[in-house]
Amino acid sequence: MIFDIRTMLMTMSLLTLLFSGLLILAGLHVGNARGVQQWALGSLYIGLGLGSAYIQQGPIYNTWLLVFAATLLAGGLGLQFNGIQVFKTGRYNKYIPWLLAGLMFIQNIWFVVIDPDIHSRVIANSLLYGLGNAACAQALFIRIEQPLRTAYWFTGTSFAIFATLLLARAITIFNAQPETYSLYSPAAFNTASVFIGIMSEMCVTFGFVLMLNSRLAAELQKLALLDPLTGALNRRSLEQEADRLSARCTRTGDIMAVMMIDLDDFKSINDRYGHPVGDAVLINLAEVAQKIIRRDDYFARYGGEEFCILLPSTSEKDAWILAERLRQTYADMLMKFDGKSLHSTISIGVSDSLHVGVEFTLLIAAADQAMYIAKQEGRNRVMLHSSCLS
Repeated sequence: MIFDIRTMLMTMSLLTLLFSGLLILAGLHVGNARGVQQWALGSLYIGLGLGSAYIQQGPIYNTWLLVFAATLLAGGLGLQFNGIQVFKTGRYNKYIPWLLAGLMFIQNIWFVVIDPDIHSRVIANSLLYGLGNAACAQALFIRIEQPLRTAYWFTGTSFAIFATLLLARAITIFNAQPETYSLYSPAAFNTASVFIGIMSEMCVTFGFVLMLNSRLAAELQKLALLDPLTGALNRRSLEQEADRLSARCTRTGDIMAVMMIDLDDFKSINDRYGHPVGDAVLINLAEVAQKIIRRDDYFARYGGEEFCILLPSTSEKDAWILAERLRQTYADMLMKFDGKSLHSTISIGVSDSLHVGVEFTLLIAAADQAMYIAKQEGRNRVMLHSSCLS
């Protein structure tokens, strides 16, 4: 069976509509996946545009249907561009699809209805659509961490190939003799350009699915590393970082310190105000700590109302300065819940590898012992493990 250009375009139309439906279903089940709605709607418009323009048979075409189809294609491309922007940043320009669709509508009204000229129409449409694809490619060729970079660049390359094809198509038709070009001509260039365009469009759609899959995988990995309430690292991820840092200290002779932080009288807060207020107190402490710690420090919820900070290249004395600033800042904070004021304090124990060694379990045990003594001596204070030994 020989597929002519109409058959290929109709096949592409059906595939694009199918992909649009799949993306809509994906968006329903993955509510936080940015850009899916815009991309699905863009694919829907492109599929409808291809179907509207090329279901017609014979040498006579419905001119208004051609104008409508070209406008849908441009609007769909604009929505895909918005989908990329939303996927990347969460923001987009709502006027982009309208601008592309409006320009396509104007030039097709001129070259199809007012002054019919298939050569000029195909050149103008190819250039505008090519520029749109080039803009999508440029938006995706950015520096980003793996595995998203592979997905971004695969999709961007697909857009770039399509843009190059459209530019070559415009140049070829511009150099051709007038009245020699036909939309469904079986000429080798015509057939090849349609085939490559179809493959590029399929790769673009698969590329976005790959981007979506990579984003979801990264978010799942991130969730596995974080405490869901406070957004701090969880105990497992902290221990992984500690093992890595301990190995580095053993190899290089560097030092590290650990803080163990415990909320004072947390049980009485839960009993008096309720667990929702207790959760809010934990969140507030996490926010204060994450503002005070340095970029290279690791802050984690170690369990219950206990938090831990792992400080690379830090002595016990330097860790004490940071711990005291954290304790004072938190103690000075006034929290309000349902019109009620609440003060809370923390006790902190500090240890370092100079006194205890680089093994994380020993550092934790030493800092925990210092924190216990801080509570015994009245709470709301910082205690060094080395001072507990003297």
